[in-house]
Amino acid sequence: QVQLVESGGGLVQAGGSLRLSCAASGRTFSSYAMGWFRQAPGKQREFVVAITWSGGSTYYADSVKGRFTISKDNAKNTVYLQMNSLKPQDTAVYYCAAETVEAFAQYGPGQRQGYDYWGQGTQVTVSS
Repeated sequence: QVQLVESGGGLVQAGGSLRLSCAASGRTFSSYAMGWFRQAPGKQREFVVAITWSGGSTYYADSVKGRFTISKDNAKNTVYLQMNSLKPQDTAVYYCAAETVEAFAQYGPGQRQGYDYWGQGTQVTVSS
């Protein structure tokens, strides 16, 4: 089991920045790929970004490339999402999720069904 707790959400003006954190506890954090998804009101949960267990590879949705950066600190069991140049369309609940090596091989980094563990979410609101 892996427990995930997100923090760092809030209200920010367009063009601003936020950094989300996801603290993990439980089984070996370094064994998991970590992803961030988001869900806006009335929309399906969508992939944002992911990072492999070693931190050696990252994957970004086209909508956030060049603006968001994911990083992983295995010593602190924490994954971060730095969000810059925020836009109103980035408004959503952001979820942290963990994916096993086996699931990553089957589903890749961007499929919801590959992730077994999810946090409770943190709200990000970007005002225009």
